[in-house]
Amino acid sequence: MTKTILITGCSSGIGHDAAHGLKAAGWRVFATCRNPQDCERLQAEGLESFPLDVASPDSIRAGVAQTLARSGGTLDALYNNAAFACPGAVEDLPAAALREIFETNLFGLHDLTTQIIPVMRAQGYGHIIQCSSVLGLVGIRWRGAYVATKFALEGLTDVMRRELSDTQIKVVLIEPGPVTSKIRENSIPHFERWVDWQNSPRAEQYRATLLKRLYISNGPDRWELPASAVTAKILIALSTPNPRPRYYVTTPTYLMGLARRLLPYRLMDWLAVKA
Repeated sequence: MTKTILITGCSSGIGHDAAHGLKAAGWRVFATCRNPQDCERLQAEGLESFPLDVASPDSIRAGVAQTLARSGGTLDALYNNAAFACPGAVEDLPAAALREIFETNLFGLHDLTTQIIPVMRAQGYGHIIQCSSVLGLVGIRWRGAYVATKFALEGLTDVMRRELSDTQIKVVLIEPGPVTSKIRENSIPHFERWVDWQNSPRAEQYRATLLKRLYISNGPDRWELPASAVTAKILIALSTPNPRPRYYVTTPTYLMGLARRLLPYRLMDWLAVKA
């Protein structure tokens, strides 16, 4: 029988590539997006798509119901990919900005996952794959809000994996570094909404660094890989009876993972500041 997977955040980047890549590998993919217009575009691309906004409990319930109605009540895998960034210095981030990003990057993801786990328990198997980041391993300047959500996701996922170790539900973290996507472009509205950088004591630092990174395209980042590199690791995790807890993607993730284990805190701070 064809295996089924539900993927969130498929409008572009990692989620979009994963949806097409898994379909090409023979999976039946439920490729969901927040905006109905994006779902229509994915349908035109040949994908099975419908709305699922992880920031909306009602949308999550409707998306799960739609998934199970289409699949006949089972689901082989869930890939939690939906997330966004809100750049800015930590001291300039209002608490409301953190609440908003956690609603999508962690709380909504958790809500969806806990609605899928009973399905996997009932059928006796399943894969839950969480899209984390190199920023779930090491905190980098200007990315505090996103880093906080990914650190939280890493901890929550580690505990969930250990708690589900007495079942056949496999829980995996995928940790990409720089990957071709629209996350930087999509972060601009959140930055403009929440960060009053002109009145920050770091205003000159914003002008010299973050604003240029956000608004000026200088081509691919150093060591940047296409989103297909993430899809390749997802396919490995899904095809492995006992997958690894974590799969690194891109050289920076391997380097930072190693550095975090080996370097003292002060040297790690120096390295992270230079990154």
